Amino acid sequence: MINLKDVFLLDFKYLETFSNRVETPWGSIFCNESQSNYYDANHAHIFDSVKNPELIIDEVKEFYNSRGIIPRFYIYNLDAQKGLIDQLKLNDFDFEELINPVQLWEGKFLKQKEDNAISIELVTKKNYSEALNIECSISEFGGKEVREKAFEIEFNHPNFIHYLLRYNGIACATACIFTIGNQARMESVATLEEYRGRGLIGELICYIQEEVAKKKLTNLWVFPINEKIEKVYQKYGFKTVAKLKMGHAFLGGKSIKEIQG
Repeated sequence: MINLKDVFLLDFKYLETFSNRVETPWGSIFCNESQSNYYDANHAHIFDSVKNPELIIDEVKEFYNSRGIIPRFYIYNLDAQKGLIDQLKLNDFDFEELINPVQLWEGKFLKQKEDNAISIELVTKKNYSEALNIECSISEFGGKEVREKAFEIEFNHPNFIHYLLRYNGIACATACIFTIGNQARMESVATLEEYRGRGLIGELICYIQEEVAKKKLTNLWVFPINEKIEKVYQKYGFKTVAKLKMGHAFLGGKSIKEIQG
């Protein structure tokens, strides 16, 4: 049985690599003042039902407003959060419900056709700019403004390993794994638009699965942003083990659904 607390722990450890975590009696506040437009780095997270929601909302608004950041909440356990959600709407927050799939690799390897045009390598200082250019081209990652700084942090962090795929020598796809203990999480899976539809992401996923197996990591997780991507990962041995229902409240800017397209 999947322990969702382990999933959340992995998620928080991932967020802590690029955002400062502030613990409160009611939840956690993540903040990165140098990247105020990086949404994932700047959210208050609330899991359990709360008393005095108005006080919490005021606390979060004051925290982010004092830093020039739009106040935003991720809210879990929605059935127990009606009071908080109603109060957020009274405070002019927009609200959306999200369903986030959680997928776990079942450990099976999909046999790929050998293609001599494809090569995969680690991202190093030598090919850093090529990998960065790919990820900056992906609007879902936040574009150049967000991804440029985030990629630098990840590249220099010991828990991230980035991979670059070339097709006929041209850098055209990237992905990375983030590891904590014996757990791995696949992130930043991206392909240049003109190279999509050729199965290159599948090649990269299979390569990463082999690397995870070599490192004898227990689990490889992925958190797809929508159903379409969820189905892609299912083709490569990932099983959907949970669908997390959560709320997103925000006092300005784009919704998560808008960002994800």
